[in-house]
Amino acid sequence: MKFKFFSGFSLENEEELFKEYIIQNDFTICGFSNGAIKACQYALNSKTRIDLIQLFSPAFFQDKEMKFKRMQLMFFKKDKLSYCNNFLQNISYPSSLTLNKYFKEESFEELETLLFYKWKKEDLQTLINKKIKIEVYLGFEDKIINSYETSEFFKEFADVYYIKKVGHILQKDNTNE
Repeated sequence: MKFKFFSGFSLENEEELFKEYIIQNDFTICGFSNGAIKACQYALNSKTRIDLIQLFSPAFFQDKEMKFKRMQLMFFKKDKLSYCNNFLQNISYPSSLTLNKYFKEESFEELETLLFYKWKKEDLQTLINKKIKIEVYLGFEDKIINSYETSEFFKEFADVYYIKKVGHILQKDNTNE
């Protein structure tokens, strides 16, 4: 197997943002946000050796009410460009990093799938049973997911790293340093 990185919603080739955390080898797979879902699904279905899954700010919305999810979909459908621009600002917060070079247009269906995805403890246990170590990296200042709720869900199955002064993309704001 070759090293695999799964991108987040509306992004591509953003793995360089996580270079300080990524353990890049033939037996590690990584995923950011929506890509964390895809990385886990890949590992669950893979017949090849995987030693480690690194999940960066996994998209975890099962703690959100239906109203929140419907509003997200409504805003996306109403003005996709504004929704995506706002989304890019929120995932980069609190850093001043501009993410436009990583932007990739996504569909309504992709957002819907992401918002309604339900992480299952049985799936995480299956990964553990396959001898796959799981690492979860969360930003304390995340504006996309509730990092505390996400941490509580994953802590039984993963090493959870809770990083202060960073948001969804785990980047510090270097403008004040």
